[in-house]
Amino acid sequence: MKFSIKQKVLMEHLNYVIKGISTKNLIPILNCIKFELTQEGLYLISTDNELAIKSFIKANEIEKIEIEGDLLISGRYIYDIVRKLNNEIINIEEIIDSQVLITTESSSFKLNCNNVSEFPSIDLEFTNSPVLIDSNVFKTTINQTIFATSTQESRPVLTGINFKINENIMEVTATDSYRLSKKRIILDNNIENNIDIIIPNRNLNEIIKMLPEDEEKIELHIFSNKVIFKIKDLIVMTRLINGNYPDTNKLIPDNFELKIKVNLDNFYSAIDKASLFTNNEEKNTIKLETKNDMMIISSNIPEIGNVEAKIKIEKNNSSDIKISFSSKYMMDAIKTFDSNEIELSFNGEIKPIIINYVDNDDLTQLILPIRTY
Repeated sequence: MKFSIKQKVLMEHLNYVIKGISTKNLIPILNCIKFELTQEGLYLISTDNELAIKSFIKANEIEKIEIEGDLLISGRYIYDIVRKLNNEIINIEEIIDSQVLITTESSSFKLNCNNVSEFPSIDLEFTNSPVLIDSNVFKTTINQTIFATSTQESRPVLTGINFKINENIMEVTATDSYRLSKKRIILDNNIENNIDIIIPNRNLNEIIKMLPEDEEKIELHIFSNKVIFKIKDLIVMTRLINGNYPDTNKLIPDNFELKIKVNLDNFYSAIDKASLFTNNEEKNTIKLETKNDMMIISSNIPEIGNVEAKIKIEKNNSSDIKISFSSKYMMDAIKTFDSNEIELSFNGEIKPIIINYVDNDDLTQLILPIRTY
């Protein structure tokens, strides 16, 4: 293998594939990046067996292709070397004794290579009927739900996000059993077969970092044990979590005793103030109470003091509510809404709090209350 490429071009693609390796991996070969150079261009491939990334640099973006071939290079070292070089031409050449020579006008590095044949074979073939979705919509959806996934490995299915697709409706759900986030999306195309899969939160978190800022369409090729994302010249494969996701639809009632419209910024500010007088032992517990057209947000730590914040509200009837909940969970939930007003729905002090937009329920946040007596 022998070629020359601009540092900026190679670095852009290394930033993608470096996310496919893990420094904690005990299998050394999985800490490597595979370089495949052809006359069409350069493929960079990485995997930790749960996530695989394949990025393609077209031949017209490469300064010179002299000798085609494959190399397997330590991911961390090649990444750090290229990152520290200035925006100049980098020459990469395979030399004897399984080494690669990396040179610029002012620098020279030699790196030992691994045996290419030891790199795992990765099946990145596509389906005939991918799910099409706008990259910005997908990124927003993940950001609006991923915070509600569990960090406890004792229930693996809750460490992922559940994707259900029926025709052209995608329902995306995350829960840690104390809170729940659900987003409904209308897809660009109809899907013949119903889909019900769970994608690990860690992998989704890495995938959305790679998505372009423009309104590029991405393809989801869904299989029984994996999903392949195609984004321009980037292909990302993630394994799925085995298991049945809990039926969360029955947790969200159709009718409520009380609905409250509240200004989002005022509500967030009041909770933020009240959270100053909470602690982790109490799960950051704060209290919400309504009196006519006022909402009172308060918290109290006997050895420190108490805080109380009042805001104007609009209710759908004359009843009032007293309820306690985690300030952190509520702040996480309401940050996902991009409107001036939100709607809070209640069915008593021991039933879940439901948060929606005022005019639609495309995004639903649910928080379990905390008993304080």
